[in-house]
Amino acid sequence: MLLQQSGHDAVHTLDLPLGNRTPDLVINQMSIQEQRVVVTKDSDFVDTLLLRREPWKLILVSTGNIHNDHLMQLFRANLHRLVDGLVDLDFIEINSREVIFRLYRL
Repeated sequence: MLLQQSGHDAVHTLDLPLGNRTPDLVINQMSIQEQRVVVTKDSDFVDTLLLRREPWKLILVSTGNIHNDHLMQLFRANLHRLVDGLVDLDFIEINSREVIFRLYRL
């Protein structure tokens, strides 16, 4: 996993007891309790962030269907911007063309 290889404390849903079937509610709770950033393609997390301030912080991947190699290249190229942005931001969106800084921490 790129984040772990880059020295970040990251957990993939596959490492959780329910794997990719882990409910969003559980992921949100874990994110808040452990102050973890959720990285997802699931826009439902945007709704809960705006309505309930959950998860703790969010990176939305809005690339559509792309090959995993391209996705990893995108993250490698923007990892420092994402990490730096999350110091002051709650929500960052990344797509194939740009990184969009969405919400400032209140």
